[in-house]
Amino acid sequence: MLRRTSILRRWLQLGGAGYPSAAQQHNVRPVLESSIYAPRASQCLTCGPRDRAFLSTSMLAFKKRKSKDEKSSVFLNPKGLKKEKNPVVGIWKNMTVQELADVLEKDLDDLYEIFLYVDNSDPYDRPRAAIDNLKVIQDSVKKAGFRFKIDSPPDKKEKQKEFKDAVRRPPANESELVRRPPVVTIMGHVDHGKTTLLDSLRHSSIVDTEFGGITQHIGAFSVKLDSGDEVTFLDTPGHAAFKAMRARGANVTDVVVLVVAADDGVMQQTRESIQFALKARVPIIVAINKIDKAGADISQAKRDLLECGLQLEEDGGDVQAVPISALQGQNLDLLVEALVTQAELLNLRADPLGFVEAVVVESRTDPGRGKVATCIIQRGTLRKGAVLVAGRAWAKVRNMFSDGGKPIKAAPPGTPVQVIGWRDLPSAGDEVLEVESEHRATEVVHWRENIAAKEKEEEELVAIQEKLNEHLKVYRAQLEERRKMGIRYKIRRKEPREKEIKEVATGPRVSIVLKGDVDGSIEAILDVLETYHSEECDLDIISYGVGMVTPNDITMAETFSGTIYAFNTTVPPEVRKLALTKKVTIKESNIIYRLVEDLKEDLSEQLPLKEVEEVLGEANLLAEFVVTEGKKKIPVAGCRCVKGSLKRDALYRLIRGQDIVHEGPLASMRHHKSEVETINRDKECGLMFEDETVRFEPGDQIICYKINKVKQTTDWDPGF
Repeated sequence: MLRRTSILRRWLQLGGAGYPSAAQQHNVRPVLESSIYAPRASQCLTCGPRDRAFLSTSMLAFKKRKSKDEKSSVFLNPKGLKKEKNPVVGIWKNMTVQELADVLEKDLDDLYEIFLYVDNSDPYDRPRAAIDNLKVIQDSVKKAGFRFKIDSPPDKKEKQKEFKDAVRRPPANESELVRRPPVVTIMGHVDHGKTTLLDSLRHSSIVDTEFGGITQHIGAFSVKLDSGDEVTFLDTPGHAAFKAMRARGANVTDVVVLVVAADDGVMQQTRESIQFALKARVPIIVAINKIDKAGADISQAKRDLLECGLQLEEDGGDVQAVPISALQGQNLDLLVEALVTQAELLNLRADPLGFVEAVVVESRTDPGRGKVATCIIQRGTLRKGAVLVAGRAWAKVRNMFSDGGKPIKAAPPGTPVQVIGWRDLPSAGDEVLEVESEHRATEVVHWRENIAAKEKEEEELVAIQEKLNEHLKVYRAQLEERRKMGIRYKIRRKEPREKEIKEVATGPRVSIVLKGDVDGSIEAILDVLETYHSEECDLDIISYGVGMVTPNDITMAETFSGTIYAFNTTVPPEVRKLALTKKVTIKESNIIYRLVEDLKEDLSEQLPLKEVEEVLGEANLLAEFVVTEGKKKIPVAGCRCVKGSLKRDALYRLIRGQDIVHEGPLASMRHHKSEVETINRDKECGLMFEDETVRFEPGDQIICYKINKVKQTTDWDPGF
């Protein structure tokens, strides 16, 4: 059957108008059929013979046929080259994000951008995350412009990455070494005169600027002695909280000057300093200070040193001991002579050429200069523009300053120098190495960050494995029990299932934000806070850092209902005003033990009130009487008060022999048939307990007491 559209098209070709009627369709149909199926010319009713091509109902018949060359050009691009198909990459299930990026030869950031357009790719946000959804891998490959084929996973042998860390240079030749100033660390117990000694040697008054008269961070000073020799001094804190600073000072020094007060002798931090120096294998010179003070006993101090393992020269040892008075300047020339002699014996030399090697003594954030690190140069000469790496921080040196704050152009070995230009603040004790360029510095930092992240993952993996072993142990025990009972029996759970997500403790909590002046101070305070262990009140450190208090610190403290502790640092006026607006408390302190005392008060305020029993009086039970009230017979204790007084509204304890028979309140207290509130000593009374079942015997003892609720104080002992 011919379609109506074909008949209409043929009718219009014959010159007809409108839609043909049934009779007209009958006339056109044989002509149309003959034009399609007959190979010869057809005869039209009105127009005569027509060519077959003209009678075709397809409009394609009017198009020009393409030549052979034109047909082949369909598969060519405009440049005449064949189109290349998308390259094929091999994929497998459970491949990691990093493996997929390596297969596609793309960075992780590019792959994460592709994941934005791939469904169900949200869980795979870490380089080592295994993609267990094969559809995600396939869609990602397609989005990246590749085709895929399913391959078997490659060998799991991890390729050794190229070592990109910065390391120290090999030792220099003897011909390249030059003499350098010795680095001398002054150590000892708190308040034994270490800073006063340094003031006397450099003719300064540092001790007057210290809060509480104690040193609270390590200081590096270059001192030109009266003899003309130049010495670099490190002044370390003697307070118990700054143990890490003393250890750091002993590890970067050439000579240790151990200051011992003649009136106190060897103390706890003195012994600790001796151990640090002996462990670092550093020669020790003992300065027995305060010999001008009443009660000074030099001989006792020397005996104490001998007990600590230091054998003085006068006893046949190799440790020099010089009695001095730092305040009066007595015998300081002898101490200087001993220092110079020891330095000559050590023959201290260093290489002033090549890349710089140094160590960070202290670091801080200066409001005007930014991040500042105090370093001691150990090798090479530091100049402006050098690129340094320390830990996971790096810097391009913008400026350098001496310990007096004066700009300097070069810092040779043995010189303390303040360096500015750090992108991040380095930690005290970090090794400083100079590298070729900023690109190399960032490469080293990224390498170290990756190593740290890998070590953290390994630690977490150990914890996960321990948790899994615990689970398997319980599961195997249950499985063994099931096997004994038979598979037809199911073990019923004897207790509710343990929650996988455990609730956070809702007890009392003290939250703090800690800000300090230098990195060493923050380190010391954190070491002190680590000694706090209490189940009654939790101590939560929200954040800590170096520098002044910022609006971000206020926001964090407000969020966690915390307190800001600012140690020896400034609080800008606008930040103080913001704290008042948001009702955030800022506690400032310049001495570490005062900061700890303030924190102890906060912890004690959060502790619940403690119930304390206060004994009011005692009574001896003489006899038991039974009284009738209504239809009840109630026992009454006939007593005589022998100590203190008895109160009607107090609590009572009935003791028979060594046992407590009953504890509780009274229902009635009578004296000569009169209800009373108090019974004084040597008076008799009748006591009726609220518990009517209590029976009494002559000789029983009754204790009258009350419960007082008093404030608790934390039992935290930081060690000083």
